[in-house]
Amino acid sequence: MSTVTRDVHATSPAAEYLAFTLGQEEYGIDIQKVSEIRSYETPTRIANAPEFVKGVVNLRGIIVPIVDMRIKFNLGTPSYDQFTVVIILNIGHRVVGMVVDRVSDVTTLLPEQIKPAPEIGSAMNTDHIVGLGTLDERMLILVDIDKLMSSAEMGLIDTVAA
Repeated sequence: MSTVTRDVHATSPAAEYLAFTLGQEEYGIDIQKVSEIRSYETPTRIANAPEFVKGVVNLRGIIVPIVDMRIKFNLGTPSYDQFTVVIILNIGHRVVGMVVDRVSDVTTLLPEQIKPAPEIGSAMNTDHIVGLGTLDERMLILVDIDKLMSSAEMGLIDTVAA
């Protein structure tokens, strides 16, 4: 006679996140939102665009706005080197590029590895932070890229329907 044991977490699927760095912090976004990763090329500036919108690039006939996340998150003056990349995202029905310092890997997180985001108060808008992914000594700040890119302050994308 055999007994069947069931893993409690087996019903909760693992999720894959693209890990990238901005300054000293490591972030993660849902890999399903990522279309491609490209090396950084200087975009064409757009007059009167917010400072964090570096400009636009022509990606195979599609004009793609490029957002520098270091400027958006006030992480100091950005510098562009051979590791700087643009993550091309598909959000809603729009394509947006996001400049980051470097991409590290694709990480699989189980639900028990994701902790709720801490309450920071009204000093900082953290609506776009889903939680903190913990992997051994690493901690990923998990970002809901849909919420961030469709937020009123970004103004890039109409609100994404859930």
